[in-house]
Amino acid sequence: MPPALSPSSTQPSTPSPSPAPGGDPQVDVEAVTVSGDPGAYTFAVTLASDETGCDQYADWWEVLGADGSLLFRRILDHSHPSEQPFTRSGAPVEVSSEQQLVVRGHLHPRGYVGGALSGSVAAGFAPVDLEPGFADDVEQAAPQPDGCLF
Repeated sequence: MPPALSPSSTQPSTPSPSPAPGGDPQVDVEAVTVSGDPGAYTFAVTLASDETGCDQYADWWEVLGADGSLLFRRILDHSHPSEQPFTRSGAPVEVSSEQQLVVRGHLHPRGYVGGALSGSVAAGFAPVDLEPGFADDVEQAAPQPDGCLF
């Protein structure tokens, strides 16, 4: 069975906040910065997403273990169509500095579409190609958005 994660090229990814003509909308994780202490880190995640308003917006970002287990989810209460890319922080993220993680976004109503980053607090994060269907089962896990404010 192939691994769930495979490193991307060492070249930095250049996500686009707008899909190419005929392209599908997506949400890309552009950067992850971490502060704080082991077991109580604050993650600041930068997303670039194809948002049009409450009908299509990044409704969360999440931190997963390398095995796909959901460790933290930051709910986004409103759309950001005119603020792209944007950064939002969440805490406490209860992980160790060496723990291998995946950080990805979720686009309402399409789901997990777009680029993710993988790495650790100690080593940093880089683009990763996720296997199709990687940890899709956590999509219905709590917490969930209560709706979109605007």
